[in-house]
Amino acid sequence: MISLLDYGAGNVRSVRNAIAKLGFELIDIRRPRDILDAEYLIFPGVGAFGAAMQRLDALGYTEPLKEYLAADRPFLGICLGLQTLFEASEESPGIAGLGLIPGQVRRFPESALAVPHMGWNGLRLQRPGPLLTGLDAQRFYFVHSFYAESTAENAGWVLAETDYGASFVSAVQRGRVAAVQFHPEKSGQDGLEVLRRFLSGEALQPERESAAEQGTSGPTQLARRVIACLDVRSNDAGDLVVTKGDQYDVREPGGAVRNLGKPVELAGRYYDEGADEITFLNITAFRDFPLADQPMLEVLRRTSENVFVPLTIGGGIRAFTDADGHGYSALDVAGEYFRSGADKVSIGSEAVAIVEAFRASGGDGSSAIEQIATVYGNQAVVISVDPRRVYVDSPDATERTTIETALPGPNGERFCWFQCTVKGGREGRDVDAIELARVCEQLGAGEILLNSIDRDGTGSGFDLELVAAVRAAVGIPVIASSGAGSPEHFTQVFQSAGAEAALAAGIFHRREVPIASVKARLRDDGIPVRD
Repeated sequence: MISLLDYGAGNVRSVRNAIAKLGFELIDIRRPRDILDAEYLIFPGVGAFGAAMQRLDALGYTEPLKEYLAADRPFLGICLGLQTLFEASEESPGIAGLGLIPGQVRRFPESALAVPHMGWNGLRLQRPGPLLTGLDAQRFYFVHSFYAESTAENAGWVLAETDYGASFVSAVQRGRVAAVQFHPEKSGQDGLEVLRRFLSGEALQPERESAAEQGTSGPTQLARRVIACLDVRSNDAGDLVVTKGDQYDVREPGGAVRNLGKPVELAGRYYDEGADEITFLNITAFRDFPLADQPMLEVLRRTSENVFVPLTIGGGIRAFTDADGHGYSALDVAGEYFRSGADKVSIGSEAVAIVEAFRASGGDGSSAIEQIATVYGNQAVVISVDPRRVYVDSPDATERTTIETALPGPNGERFCWFQCTVKGGREGRDVDAIELARVCEQLGAGEILLNSIDRDGTGSGFDLELVAAVRAAVGIPVIASSGAGSPEHFTQVFQSAGAEAALAAGIFHRREVPIASVKARLRDDGIPVRD
């Protein structure tokens, strides 16, 4: 009997789907006694350490969970499920963890590295263990801002370490209790293999000493991510299709919505072709009430059944009131997407309004960004920015943040600022992209998806000046978007602008540039990528 400890935070649908894909059945923990009745127990977690422990206490789960662990019964913790095994975390001072493993959970220090540590990284085995043996050279998907610290006191637990600035604990195991910092359910076939080894009992066999199983000894590297983006909307027949516009115009010359494929099928194709993440943008959501947009929710549910990399959904993540006068918060909307299979939500036009309100009164915890980040964690909130260049003669001509550009304006202007737009680029606001990124990071966003209205659909390459300016202004990861036309453009945005990820749509949809060609070029240029 395999039991899932779902305490109500984050997307556990992917864990459920991964287990089902492997042919195992799963039941939910619904009362404290169920923990002690479990034969195999899986504890996935995202969000804040303190909130998770308080929720376990409120449900009456803490003491039976400690009893289950003390009895050395089969247990697999995922992400926060690993961190809660330790004594405490800097994320939530004064709140005790389960205390099974001696040591503390620390925050990644502020440095040139973006936090959260987000993306595909490797494992360095510290000792043999059937859970990970033979997989240590592969990449697994991580997303976390806090890490378990390796010490002499917990060395007997540490199965693997990973490097991000410094080494941290990425897997632990002693006896039949194991946990991993990465997300196996989001780590493709290698991640599914980790789950299979645990669920089958193979990973719980006694350790076998073998020099050949000691793993690699060199440092691990975070891979640059290549993301496939699917703009989804209804066509005139009411069917959801993937489309792509030229400067945001998604209709063919004859007036029909451009149809580049069905979203579930196309997402599956990109997973098979090696996309590191997949993003769905519901490009008509600003006009429609999202909780009534059942087809988009169904897209997520069906996609997550067979696609085991992170899924992001954007469009309409804001408060709504329906025709019956019932109000829904942005948190309600995001929660429905997470339960349907999303790992992150992307906030676009609403973020501009949030920054405008922040100027007037500061953050008070009520914004969509703050609400969602508090419950689901910073890593679950992506800010999608749609800026366009506004040229000026000098920095003194505007109160907005400017750059000196190597691409002069129509009248030879040498300076510009990046104006944020809303409603699919149709309306400009007096907010610049750098201010928006900084404020959203302060409010709790974990990543910036940086588009460019000027470059969208041009195939002329990413706006390197825009990406570099925003990347220098924030400490969270930046995804470059808009303008990719060749594999070389991806190399440029990683090497010259420092982006952590790059996203493309049209060139992938039309098979003009395969994902494999992008990764081959990056690999040839010395940029680490996931195989």
